[in-house]
Amino acid sequence: MSLSLIERSRRAVWHPCSQMKQHETQPLLPVARAEGVWLYDTDGKRYLDGISSWWVNLFGHGHPHIKAALVDQLDTLSHVMLAGCTHAPVVELSERLSALTGLGHAFYASDGASATEIALKMSAHYWRNHGHPEKSSFIGLQHGYHGETAGALSVTDIPLFREAYGPLVRVSATVPSPDARAAAEGVSAIDHARHCARALEAYLEVHHAETAALIVEPLVQCAAGIAVHDPEYLRLSRALCDRYNVHLVADEIAVGFGRTGSLFAHQQASIVPDFICLSKGLTGGTMALSTVLCTDAVFDAFYDDRTARGFLHSHSYTGNPLACRAALATLEIFDQEDWMARNRATAARLSALCDPLATHEKVLRSRQLGMLWAFDVATDDPKFASRYHAAALHHGLLLRPIGNTLYFMPPYVIDEAASQWLADGALAALNEVLA
Repeated sequence: MSLSLIERSRRAVWHPCSQMKQHETQPLLPVARAEGVWLYDTDGKRYLDGISSWWVNLFGHGHPHIKAALVDQLDTLSHVMLAGCTHAPVVELSERLSALTGLGHAFYASDGASATEIALKMSAHYWRNHGHPEKSSFIGLQHGYHGETAGALSVTDIPLFREAYGPLVRVSATVPSPDARAAAEGVSAIDHARHCARALEAYLEVHHAETAALIVEPLVQCAAGIAVHDPEYLRLSRALCDRYNVHLVADEIAVGFGRTGSLFAHQQASIVPDFICLSKGLTGGTMALSTVLCTDAVFDAFYDDRTARGFLHSHSYTGNPLACRAALATLEIFDQEDWMARNRATAARLSALCDPLATHEKVLRSRQLGMLWAFDVATDDPKFASRYHAAALHHGLLLRPIGNTLYFMPPYVIDEAASQWLADGALAALNEVLA
């Protein structure tokens, strides 16, 4: 008898962010195809992709505009090395991103963790080129997440990801998170943000001479349980970084491209970072691509006749034409319609449908920002996340809680019927798990 796709996967594939032994009792979802907001398994059952396949799919699976762009690009140029060569998609994408962010040259990689590594290396190397090699340490926020490669782990404050690799990681400083849930009783989100900014100020006052950069996930620390903070923290952080001569890195890998209600989350604070890291939604969930954009001042620090002063970082598929063309097509979809306005209407509809979940007796805190929803569940069950994931699949939903935080991050094209499916199924799964 032939083995099933699930069993073959267990035998041959090492799945990410997983304890493989769990799949003895928690079967993998065998996805055969996808369309719009729906995933279809090998038996034809459909599941609403409530988390945009790890936050990457903006406009639904198989979007015709992105598909057409990829097919066209395949007919002309699928790949060429970017060292010593260039091509139209990477130039056009860099120009578009610069116009959208106000930052200059774009440096490309394949994933978010790599973008974090690049930004940190660029910052430290900038200071070295300016005669300050001592400025080589970094600051991250409590519970921050910026990826799982060694450099990214140095600014990631989640023990589950970092502890096993402690000997390999140069741990950075951590300052209090402006997570509004941590505010003292009676303290507003904006005042809590100011309180946390004062802690950052106290640290910089003592350590600015050896600090290269502060890295922040603007407005939302996703892996921290969808921890939302007031834009005031970004405004104050920008001012403090300017005062103490420290770079500000905006990690918009998860929250960029409209997820929080503006094209980029940091724009809600009316600031410009020194670096911005982008990935996930950059290609609409079709190709692996990330980029780091920086100020002209950063770029100019590397522009020199001496090779050693250049930024000597690369990988074989840097600036891949197919990936860049997918990203251009994604930006073109934003041009075709006012998606921020459309998303506001979609969010209002889904929020109303989710009211029974938000007011559930076991939900401690509910919050919504742009096309992102989160609900903290009162439970001591250490297996809540895995049990809820299984129950959600039973109700035709792909959802992966973070600890005891249930969250939605659906594609922007979710319609009223699919929104109802998501709200009803999520509530039914919660009642089933808590029964």
